[in-house]
Amino acid sequence: MHKRNEPSPLAGETWRDAPRHKQRGLARAVALLWRGACLRCPRCAARSLFRTWLAMHERCAVCGLRFEREQGYFLGAMYINYGVTVVLALLGSFVLEYWTRPSLTQQLGLWIGFCTVFPVLFFRHSRGLWLGFDFIFDPAMAEEPQPKGTTRRS
Repeated sequence: MHKRNEPSPLAGETWRDAPRHKQRGLARAVALLWRGACLRCPRCAARSLFRTWLAMHERCAVCGLRFEREQGYFLGAMYINYGVTVVLALLGSFVLEYWTRPSLTQQLGLWIGFCTVFPVLFFRHSRGLWLGFDFIFDPAMAEEPQPKGTTRRS
């Protein structure tokens, strides 16, 4: 196991220097979800999660957090994306119906278009929110990464 002042094999800085979020409770949860929504690492908020529009970095360059730990990890992000799309479409439909009373054809055209385009645009943010959400509830994810070839002692 490495020491706290030992240089990180991932970023060249000490583990102690890597920024960490020390808040607890609701403030911590909101901060972690905000980091995810802003497409930043949930552990250190250091850099963008994505290297291209669809491809994520494998790890954070500063703290070494592995973003996708197993196949199917981002299934929860699909639920977030679907849920946000449905809530916005329903609320928008009710508001639009209340104020302007468009025809059924106009509403169908608008909301089918919205429900097709919005999930594609929200894809990255749903993954970031899922990482933040998972980081809130998974304390093992917060542990420091182990350099290759070492084992964790209990």
